Amino acid sequence: MALTPASYRGRFAPSPTGDLHLGSLLAAVASYLQAKQAGGSWLLRIEDLDPPRTVPGAAGRILRVLDAYGFEWSGEVLYQSDRHERYLAEIERLKSMGRLYGCACTRKEIAAIAHAGVDGPVYPGTCRGGLPAGVHPRAWRLRVDDVVIGYEDGVQGWQQQDLARLVGDFVLLRADGLVAYQLAVVVDDAEQGITDVVRGADLLDSTPRQIHLQQLLDFPSPGYAHIPVLVNDNGEKLSKQTLAQPLMVDGAATALVTALRLLRQSPPESLLRASVAEVWEWALAHWGMARLAGEKAIAIDA
Repeated sequence: MALTPASYRGRFAPSPTGDLHLGSLLAAVASYLQAKQAGGSWLLRIEDLDPPRTVPGAAGRILRVLDAYGFEWSGEVLYQSDRHERYLAEIERLKSMGRLYGCACTRKEIAAIAHAGVDGPVYPGTCRGGLPAGVHPRAWRLRVDDVVIGYEDGVQGWQQQDLARLVGDFVLLRADGLVAYQLAVVVDDAEQGITDVVRGADLLDSTPRQIHLQQLLDFPSPGYAHIPVLVNDNGEKLSKQTLAQPLMVDGAATALVTALRLLRQSPPESLLRASVAEVWEWALAHWGMARLAGEKAIAIDA
C-alpha cells in the first residue's frame, strides 16, 4: 500500500454494538499509524446502521476512549444512522441500471436449497426471473454476473474471489427496510474520499463485494490492508460476542503498548512507564505494517 503524503485518507469505523476492546484497539492503532506515518488524515465513522443492534451510550463511550487514548481524527464524526436517505438514493440508481431485483425468499427457504459460500448460503437465484403476480419483494438483491474480483492486499497479498460462485446475488436492501452494510460502507468511503482502508482480516471476504459495487457505481476503490484479528484460546475472534473486556480510560498507555506488541512492533519495556504522548511518538517513529505480512490471526497471549 503506497504511502502518499497529503493525499492519504484513512478511517476507523467501529460499530456501537458495545464498547471498544483490545481487538478493536489493534485495528484503530494500525489504521491510525498508517495514516499518520503517511502524513495523511484519519477519519472516524460510527457504523450505527443497524438500530436493533446498537447499544445505547456505546457511541459516546467509544469517542471518550479514543480521545483518552490520544487518537486525533480529522473533521466531524460521521454517523451512518444520519445517512439512510443517501443510501436509498444509490439503491434507486442501481435499480435504474437494472442491477437489482426483488426477492421474496425467506432465510429458511434459501438455507434449504443453497450451497455454502464464504459468508453463509449462496443465493440460488430463485427470484432472478421476476416475482409471480401478487407477490411482493421482501428484499432487493444485486444481480451478480460471472465476475472474479482480484486485488493486492497490503498485508495479506494477492486476493481473488469468484463472486457468483462464493457469494451469489447479495442483499442490498433488507426485508426490514435497512440498507446492507456492503452498500453503506462503499458510499461512505467514496464520499469521505477514503484512499486506504486498514481493518481486520475478518472483513477479507467482504472486500470483493465492495470493490464490485465501487465499479458498478463508478466510485474509486481505495487500497486495502487487512491486519490479523485477535483471537482467544479457542481460536474465536475477540469480540463483544465472545465477552471481550472493554477498554478502560485508565491505563491507556499500557493498553497501547500491549496493542503495539501484538502488532509485532516490539516496543521496549520502558514504554510501559511512558505517557500516552510518548507511546505515540515512539510508535510513529517505528511503525511498520510489513511485520504483519500474511498473518490472519494473533492469539491474545502472543
